[in-house]
Amino acid sequence: MSKKGLQDSFKEFCKKNLFENNNQQIEIINLLDKFINPKKTFLSNFFKSKDKLCFYLYGNVGVGKTMILNFFYDQLKINKLRLHFNEFMINFHDFRHDKEDDNSIRSFVKDLKKQYEIIYLDEFQVTNIVDAMILGKLFEEMFKENIKIILTSNIKIAELYKDGLQRDQFKPFIKIMEAKSIECELIIEDDYRKTKENQNQRYFFPLNQETNFKINKFFRTITKDKKKLSKTLKVKGRSFEIKNFYEGISRFDFQELCGQNLGAGDYLEIAKNSHFIVIEKVPEFKDINSNQQLRFITLLDVIYDKNIPIAVTANQSLDKLTSSESLKKEFKRSISRLYELTSKDYLPVRIVSPL
Repeated sequence: MSKKGLQDSFKEFCKKNLFENNNQQIEIINLLDKFINPKKTFLSNFFKSKDKLCFYLYGNVGVGKTMILNFFYDQLKINKLRLHFNEFMINFHDFRHDKEDDNSIRSFVKDLKKQYEIIYLDEFQVTNIVDAMILGKLFEEMFKENIKIILTSNIKIAELYKDGLQRDQFKPFIKIMEAKSIECELIIEDDYRKTKENQNQRYFFPLNQETNFKINKFFRTITKDKKKLSKTLKVKGRSFEIKNFYEGISRFDFQELCGQNLGAGDYLEIAKNSHFIVIEKVPEFKDINSNQQLRFITLLDVIYDKNIPIAVTANQSLDKLTSSESLKKEFKRSISRLYELTSKDYLPVRIVSPL
């Protein structure tokens, strides 16, 4: 599709879904078009090693990074893969566990190359030393295979894994990423998820008898004529029971989900089996329960990526929800997503028209 055609499609998409669009978004759409369809010249072929193979879009929470890239991804008529970054890394670790050889990274990338021309990873972040040490080799192999990569993140490349353990060993990866990436920042002052349309919420607070009455009434309404079923999930040899499961509607106490040693893999299985999730008794977050907060952040990332609406009860209003000191930045994303996921008007948007 021509640049003008892609611009027009994006404007129509925004108009249809009541999204505002601006010149910066249009500029990013144009850069994406050039990234996926670079103009070939004699010099560009001669200096092929300098080709940009990664499009890295970063910005604050709620500015529309995922919205723009989801639109663009859905236009692509090529072999493609879209995953949340957490899910991508889970897939890699599972592959590595099954292979158990020294060439697992190369084998994993070779498999990707056979299936996909472009890979889009949402919410790219580096939070632990294990992934930090792997990513350099993994992305280097992907670049060698000329696999194009699209990433969204809340921080610029130079600040990835900032203050992390043994970060000096991670710096070569940053240099590779900066050399191979078109890096763009999306700047919008307002968080679009906090619009008036998202104020009519399924978010009930504080934790008292009245809130308990409201969530119970709400749950009876959405499970009317549905059967309570026994649902046990198997995750890497472990069993996890959904105690309140009504034909795809799952109800949990916060402690069930975040008070025990669960991770992204567990939450993915829950998401695969649920089309609506109720989470009750979300506490105030402080340094003392930062581990639970980190699991909650991961849980919301998975739920958001899988487009699952939720209802929540908590002790604080969304605009007053506290955070541990170490997770304040990451939790801004979670609060932003809670506004959208608990909106009574929340409907996942997907586009089907190809280029």
